[in-house]
Amino acid sequence: MLSKEKIERINMLARKSKSEGLTKEEKEEQQTLRQEYLKNVRSSFKNQFKGMTVLDPNGEDVTPEKVKQLKSKSNKKYH
Repeated sequence: MLSKEKIERINMLARKSKSEGLTKEEKEEQQTLRQEYLKNVRSSFKNQFKGMTVLDPNGEDVTPEKVKQLKSKSNKKYH
């Protein structure tokens, strides 16, 4: 999870970019922070998928194969 300070810094740089522009160093910092943020979001989303099970109206497991593969990869890491 990204720290509150980093999220605040991302938002501050976005506001400054719109109002007065950023220096080269600030643009680089903004890009680095954005990449870190996106990596975090992707990881969180992937973890949500790992815990997902899809059932049809009859109660049969119809979880997509990709999700099942993610689950099995995750389980192998801990065994």
